[in-house]
Amino acid sequence: MRGYFAIGVERISKALNIGNLFRSAHAFGASFVFTIDAQYKRHEGSRSDTSDTLGQLPFYSFPNLTSMILPEACSIVGVELTEQAVELPSFRHPPCSAYILGAERESLSNELSKRCDYLIKIPTKFCVNVGIAGAIVMYDRLNSLGHFPRRPTRPGGATFPLSEHQYGGAKIRKKMRQFKTEPPLSEVKLAELETS
Repeated sequence: MRGYFAIGVERISKALNIGNLFRSAHAFGASFVFTIDAQYKRHEGSRSDTSDTLGQLPFYSFPNLTSMILPEACSIVGVELTEQAVELPSFRHPPCSAYILGAERESLSNELSKRCDYLIKIPTKFCVNVGIAGAIVMYDRLNSLGHFPRRPTRPGGATFPLSEHQYGGAKIRKKMRQFKTEPPLSEVKLAELETS
């Protein structure tokens, strides 16, 4: 899968929820994890983060939104249950993105919502736990951008492995080889080409 993704939280206070989210991020192949204005104590979060994500991935703790720095061309995707948000099954994930979830009993801050390139929502009747929400978003990303065989048309139907990737011919290399072997144009021929 091309690109990368990161996952973070804003203003969250329950370390076990963050640890659970970070463990899932590690399992799904996140490139880094982060918090914004959160009270995260690593030793408390490690009780639910049994994979030691912070020992394996870069971790950024931004004290506030203005201090948040993400890689260039990284899309910010807010996960929020609002009317304006796109439902997750209809969302096309950007190749390089940082997903941000809000606090347990609050929404993303207005400042962060305005800074997001996209707002998405999981089509549920009410909010789910932040760790579960993050895992659903990461699974959807993997499912939609990963390279998997199509689902069978009926329950229990046969699945077929993907065919091997077929590489095209080295067209550019052939042209370059031809260009390198041709004799250089003389100054007379160049002058003729310029005047014609």
